Amino acid sequence: MKVVIPLAGKGTRLRPHTHTVPKPLLRVAGKAVLDYVVEDVLERLDVEMLIFITGHLKEQVEAHVRAHYSVPSVFVEQVVQDGTAGAVKLAQPFVGGPVLIIFVDTLFDADLSVISEHPEAEGFIWAKEVEDFQRFGVIVTDEHGVMKRIVEKPQEPVSRLANIGLYYVRDHGLLFEGIDRTLGSEPYLGEYFLTDALQYMVDQGARIKVLEVAGWHDCGKPETLLATNRHLLETGRALRPEDAGDSTIMDPVRIESGVELSASKIGPNVTLGSGCRVARSTLDSCIVGENSVIEDSVLSDTLIGAHAWVSGLHGTALLGDHSSTAVRRR
Repeated sequence: MKVVIPLAGKGTRLRPHTHTVPKPLLRVAGKAVLDYVVEDVLERLDVEMLIFITGHLKEQVEAHVRAHYSVPSVFVEQVVQDGTAGAVKLAQPFVGGPVLIIFVDTLFDADLSVISEHPEAEGFIWAKEVEDFQRFGVIVTDEHGVMKRIVEKPQEPVSRLANIGLYYVRDHGLLFEGIDRTLGSEPYLGEYFLTDALQYMVDQGARIKVLEVAGWHDCGKPETLLATNRHLLETGRALRPEDAGDSTIMDPVRIESGVELSASKIGPNVTLGSGCRVARSTLDSCIVGENSVIEDSVLSDTLIGAHAWVSGLHGTALLGDHSSTAVRRR
């Protein structure tokens, strides 16, 4: 099976961090968002090739993939940001059979083994039931749980099954036929959506089964990235040093090797990258990149990049890599 992973976007909601790091390589609970997704897929499925649709900071993505995954991988740049259908279209020369498509804005708890257990299935689309259905594209199903249509941000509760951006399609020919039809129509808000191609497939008789995921964790905004960090720390990614010295640790936390703590309170829900130094500070619900220094500060709900320096700051902050800030108090 081929796996298509579109990740060309600029991640504007996570600036300033995405000025220097592509969104899929931002770290949460000590690991890049992309790694959680790819490692899970490689563990559960027989993957022949990974096809990355790149764009913003594409060199970093390519270097990371080559350094971390042994499966054959190809990279295609999406020069024109024309939407999800345009992104997947770029993978067509490499797809000759069943395909799994994953958008990595989120982490998910999905049973991908259903693909190998049901080789006869025409397709699957994964979803999560939500209360705030107006924010999402929701999937309407028939009585057998088969997709009928996708409705973008409905005003009425026609469905509460939010599309999470995870798709399996066995008939790649019909998929790309639908993409071509979509690309030949008028764009919506300047973009072409893959969901329109899936709707075309359904209209042609394809039976795409809708499956619910156990968990769906957004990594696309600072507040949701911090919430996902908390979830991961609570469910197995915590790492506590054997000796915190004169500092206090409130679980759960993830404190990597080489971190120096002095006279500080760390946690809960804090991740500190390797080589960090924290002195005379209190941190709660924070992600701090490697080799950053925090002194005389009280921070909560904060994202700090790598190689940053913070002194005397009280409150909430978003600081990118190699940033520095100091507040002088009288």
